[in-house]
Amino acid sequence: MKNKPILLLCLAIFSLLSCKLPAQQGNIYDDNPEQRLPIGMEKSKHRFIPATGGKVDKVRVEPPFWWTGMASPELEVLIYDENITDHQVTLEGVNGVVLRQVYQVQNPNYLFVALEIGPGTPPGKFNIVLTKGKDRKVYFYELRQRSNPKSEIRNPKLNASDFIYLLMPDRFANGDPSNDSYPDMTQVGTNRSKMYFRHGGDLQGVLNHLDYLTELGVTALWLNPVMENNQPYESYHGYAVTDFYNVDKRLGSNELYKKLVDDCHARGIKVVMDIIFNHSGDQHWFIRDLPSEDWVHQWKDFTKPNYRETVVADPYASGYDREKNMDGWFDNHMPDLNQQNPRLANYLIQNVVWWTVYSGQDAYRIDTYFYPDQAFLARWAKRMDEEFPGIELFGEVSAQSVPMQALFTKDNYLSGDFNSNLPAVKDFQLCYAIAEALNRPQGWNEGVLRLYYTLALDFLYEDPSRNVTFLDNHDMSRFLSVVNGDVDKLKAGLGVLLTTRGIPSMYYGTEILLKGTSDPDGKVRQDFPGGWAGDAADKFNAAGRTKEENDCFNYVKKLANYRKNNSVLHDGRLMQFIPEGGVYVYFRYNADKTVMCILNTNDSANNVPTERYAERMLGFTKAKNVVTDEVLNNLKGIGVQPQSLLVLELQ
Repeated sequence: MKNKPILLLCLAIFSLLSCKLPAQQGNIYDDNPEQRLPIGMEKSKHRFIPATGGKVDKVRVEPPFWWTGMASPELEVLIYDENITDHQVTLEGVNGVVLRQVYQVQNPNYLFVALEIGPGTPPGKFNIVLTKGKDRKVYFYELRQRSNPKSEIRNPKLNASDFIYLLMPDRFANGDPSNDSYPDMTQVGTNRSKMYFRHGGDLQGVLNHLDYLTELGVTALWLNPVMENNQPYESYHGYAVTDFYNVDKRLGSNELYKKLVDDCHARGIKVVMDIIFNHSGDQHWFIRDLPSEDWVHQWKDFTKPNYRETVVADPYASGYDREKNMDGWFDNHMPDLNQQNPRLANYLIQNVVWWTVYSGQDAYRIDTYFYPDQAFLARWAKRMDEEFPGIELFGEVSAQSVPMQALFTKDNYLSGDFNSNLPAVKDFQLCYAIAEALNRPQGWNEGVLRLYYTLALDFLYEDPSRNVTFLDNHDMSRFLSVVNGDVDKLKAGLGVLLTTRGIPSMYYGTEILLKGTSDPDGKVRQDFPGGWAGDAADKFNAAGRTKEENDCFNYVKKLANYRKNNSVLHDGRLMQFIPEGGVYVYFRYNADKTVMCILNTNDSANNVPTERYAERMLGFTKAKNVVTDEVLNNLKGIGVQPQSLLVLELQ
């Protein structure tokens, strides 16, 4: 890249000038951590976990089945059974499947069987047979017929035409009280008065409210992780997985999750699955009986990461800092998985491929993206694109600058010869910039200028329109609290979110004015009012919402549905003008339409003269207010209310 030295100089200058907001890290629980330590573990320390080869309480074969017609012919089957390491492996009843290799590991209870599924192999069942002398163990395996790969996920894929709704299933709605608790799980019962207990929300509750999402203008649904979290404490949020192949039965079942995806697709709603490569729950069956000691990163004393993404690229970073960031445990009950272990790497990659073919969700959000091994992540993203061309993948990268955030995306020329193959990230920098624009007066680099400068660095991305934008999420203070309860500022922020570039994502309840600060983050994971029988108010219905709540709901509904039906806000070009006097003007335009957005971040109304915007306004004589449908017949000066965004379709 010829201009790379100039580019890097510009990035360095920008980093020095940028205002730094502290990144809000995900899923860090610092209150009373001793309550979450498994029995036998000292407070703030972790014992070295041996690969024991103890008694097996349940035989496992994973993936549980596979498909013919995959882009890659390779499949590695994990078999977990008591004392099988020295058994001979053969296949019975196969047609087109070849046994390539058998991998033994430190723990005698595991074997990894590498198979090759040749082209033209028909679907069917066969046996994986383990023999040792007179001991014979038979594991039935099935190859299913893969459907047309082009029909497995929605076409077009998740893209800038979509509006994502993020929800935490346990806190959204309880559609099936019969699955609230099971006596064979380590945390039983529900208690809605306690933030770290389960509240009973489930997949059926989501299914019951798809009409609500459709009315709101939602075109994509992102659920926090739905896999089993059989942990003794804090099992509700989904980020301490104990079974990668099964939905937590307190949420539903694999079949019900697939039904949710199918029902969403029937309504034109895409589905985003939330996945975690960095860690699992410490009660996961393969943590309780490790295949090998290097399956997880081992520390003599419990060690957290330093939560600094900079060490991935810092040319001066110490080995100590890099190791701590990449290998430290995310929390006491979340062991750090070692993706450099080839058996584990294959296991994790196959798991996501399996879910995509099985249930057909359209995109993946990758939790804590800058902690796992980056070469592994690049390999996974490449495999996903091979199996599901164009699938949207976006990583959680709570970086401290735009260059660091862009570094993790593909084809950016910032990482030398390394390519992450990751199409997009969660756009934390834009999130911080919108908050600063509405909370801080304009200065040379501050306030609304930060929003301008953040977007000005979009040249660092191969395709910034694939980034997922947001105001808050399940780990952050809700945006209404960030703007100190000012509903006008909330609506202005939502307006920017729905009109600027990227794929907008809104956290559940924002539309009905839920607020709360993440101190701890359980306070921002409230139950959606009306999701439980007997709730005092039902906010899913207009009659249960206050006038102010309905006003915000209708604002989102109007803008989101306008956005859904007008491609100018999907693929239209973006032109922005340097903010002046706290007023920021930008345009989205294509061959068919031009939309003018005026953000007034001042505490008083402004009459905005339009001469300087002539290059985008030439030929237009009037405009329609997209939210109110009011028509403006004079465009020489446009009045804008304080702390608001005016969205105009020029005519």
